[in-house]
Amino acid sequence: MFHKVLVANRGEIAVRIIRALREMGIKSVAVYSEADREALHVMLADEAVCIGPAPSTESYLNMESIISAAVAMKAEAIHPGFGFLSENAKFAGLCEMCNIKFIGPSASVIEKMGNKSEARNTMMKAGVPVIPGTKQPVYDAKTALKAAKRIGFPVIIKASSGGGGKGMRVAESPEKFEELFNAAQLESIKGFSDDSMYIEKYIQNPRHIEFQILADSFGNVVHLGERDCSIQRRHQKVLEEAPCEAISAALRTKMGKTAVKAAKAVGYESAGTIEFLLDNGRKFYFMEMNTRIQVEHPVTELVTDVDMIKEQIRIAAGEPLSFAQKDVKISGHAIECRINAENPEKNFMPSPGRITDIHLPGGNGVRVDTHIYTDYRVPPNYDSMLLKLIVRGRNREEAIAKMRSALGELVIEGIDTNIDFQYDIVNNKAFETGKISTDFIETYFPDYVKK
Repeated sequence: MFHKVLVANRGEIAVRIIRALREMGIKSVAVYSEADREALHVMLADEAVCIGPAPSTESYLNMESIISAAVAMKAEAIHPGFGFLSENAKFAGLCEMCNIKFIGPSASVIEKMGNKSEARNTMMKAGVPVIPGTKQPVYDAKTALKAAKRIGFPVIIKASSGGGGKGMRVAESPEKFEELFNAAQLESIKGFSDDSMYIEKYIQNPRHIEFQILADSFGNVVHLGERDCSIQRRHQKVLEEAPCEAISAALRTKMGKTAVKAAKAVGYESAGTIEFLLDNGRKFYFMEMNTRIQVEHPVTELVTDVDMIKEQIRIAAGEPLSFAQKDVKISGHAIECRINAENPEKNFMPSPGRITDIHLPGGNGVRVDTHIYTDYRVPPNYDSMLLKLIVRGRNREEAIAKMRSALGELVIEGIDTNIDFQYDIVNNKAFETGKISTDFIETYFPDYVKK
């Protein structure tokens, strides 16, 4: 097992990883930017190193500074968390070159699955169902339009290296296709330095279902069931739950086996997520693979009693999985709400600033993953997520009741947040009855949707 691990991230996920390392008896090294000098992850870690100024490009995305910190502090491994460098093949490769264990899959797997076009082709060869679309990347609007007409409108334009809703546009008809393609491609170039795009058939009103997988270096791959991540805004997840009430036991088994097959097809190792779209006819299609831990991993932890951060670390240290597929039992229902520093009334405008007061909810089945505290100053430089509020009940009805109670108890003062917006979602009748799809917010909260 590792003696010391560097955590190459910030915020609540850095705190989450440091706590897991502490419980495992492993020393932790935090890295931080000048804007995060008083961040909680810096205080909790055994050691901390400043890696640069506030801009993420000069700190949390600065590969050389992070590698140098790991070498200087004699850390044997780096946990990248999510976001930042967690799905960067070059960074994983640098870790390998410097004899530092990257707690995640290999650089070659990250590269293969990070390119959406190549991932689609890999899955097709493995017999995993994919959404009809282009088999090769497209680089110009006219060629893409021809492909879109062959596929049939509506289509979705996607950046090959995209993620987090960036570089994506839905084209309902040929009329504005080229304009939408150019806008998505420009976003991809700016965000990912990649102009390659692909076109898919747009599945209307689907559910976004993802299966959590764990794979070790001995060829063992298991899935931990599914999460329903359908409630989104601009392709960004807002609320997640596990399991999905719309999936039967038979369909869960089928989708789970497909997820395992997908992971085995690329020789996957570590924690990862296979994401599917589920249409109204209960047909499912591979969408993408996330080669990292997910923001929403706590809902799976609460219904399976598996600590996924610890499993990631054990796998990276060369240990086999401590359980088999037959040992995985899903019990109860869990819901997670992402609480952000933003104002939903003003087109979700970010709201950095000082938190003047905070009260966190508690009680049986309530979990809060956060890095904030009273007098903490939320910097304007990074993602706006303040905390994840997660609850578990015996069933979905009880989980919803717990979430309503927890949201009603949660207080964050001094800045704007989306607490009230999340409360409105869990009190919505359609949500309560499970009438959920990726257009849920557009359908039931049109006042919050601005193009």
